[in-house]
Amino acid sequence: MRDLAFSLVRVLDPKHKAVGDWDPKLDADTLRTGLRHMMLLRIYDDRMQTLQRTGKLSFYMKSLGEEAVAIAQGMALRDDDILFPSYRQPGLQLVRGRDLVDMMCHCISNQRDNVKGRQMPVHYSWREGNFVSISSPVGTQFPQAVGAAMAFAYRGEENVAISWVGDGTAAEGDFHYAINFAAVYRAPVILNVVNNQWAISTHMNLSAGGSTFAARGIAYDLPSIRVDGNDFLALYAVTQWAAERARQGLGATFIEVLTYRGEAHSTSDDPTRYRPKDEWKSWPLGDPVERLKAHLKAIGEWDNKKHKALEKELNELVVKSYKKAEEFGTLDEGPYPPASTLFEDVYKNELPHLRKQRQQLGV
Repeated sequence: MRDLAFSLVRVLDPKHKAVGDWDPKLDADTLRTGLRHMMLLRIYDDRMQTLQRTGKLSFYMKSLGEEAVAIAQGMALRDDDILFPSYRQPGLQLVRGRDLVDMMCHCISNQRDNVKGRQMPVHYSWREGNFVSISSPVGTQFPQAVGAAMAFAYRGEENVAISWVGDGTAAEGDFHYAINFAAVYRAPVILNVVNNQWAISTHMNLSAGGSTFAARGIAYDLPSIRVDGNDFLALYAVTQWAAERARQGLGATFIEVLTYRGEAHSTSDDPTRYRPKDEWKSWPLGDPVERLKAHLKAIGEWDNKKHKALEKELNELVVKSYKKAEEFGTLDEGPYPPASTLFEDVYKNELPHLRKQRQQLGV
């Protein structure tokens, strides 16, 4: 498999047809579901960023150009597999059916926020969907995923753990600790480096070390694959293959997902200071939404009329969901939780110094 770490797994050809051994041969309904999820994520992202710019929420991060990463890989897994995402895979929640209202309530930190304002916006947590809380210190999720996978194996279960980090995070110690343990203990885990070309303002040419990121897995004796991250079918196929391999007790797989970050790193970043404004439109691997749309049209399962109708439906859904979310409170108008909640949900038994602080506040 060594060559797969230096080449690029692709399924969709220039004429938008599915070709080659990696074609997962998905039915049209599955493809349309994937397109719907990616379109919804893009529309949701646009709406939430606009709300951030108008002071409705404090912070946001978009997934423009990377929608297929979460959607295709999430759809290739079982619902009881555990997810350890980074901040640019919110689409996993759409795949597993999370209510948009709940996602929005988290972002605006209102009364219905399931983590009670204890996380940054877009750092979702959703236990019911096996979606582990996103961590602000990048990279911590990688060894956590390996630990969960080792627990599955120890208990004799067939579940798989999966995690994602960015190309910049591949320089962190957690990245190497995770890959080492995954290899040594043959953990049923899928470890992804999403190479979206930019670690905030640092280009991947400065962090790749002159080779592919997938090549790093070879040193740890892991099957390592580099895949076109804007090719829905290729991502689905590689992830499905890795998951089945893990379920059979054959261990971990390391994947480099080659894609492009179309927007700023976050609403705190100005990408025009380090790259041309419209550079992402020239990305040679194209737009994942447009490529899947073109494939469905090429096989006679989609057309422009249906696409426009779906866009309208999803836009209306997002607007309706936000109006519903506002009923539970807003960032600028509240209602805000009482000061006493500062001392909740951390320790089972209150520590003496926290009791003293609470008493000083009179709560």
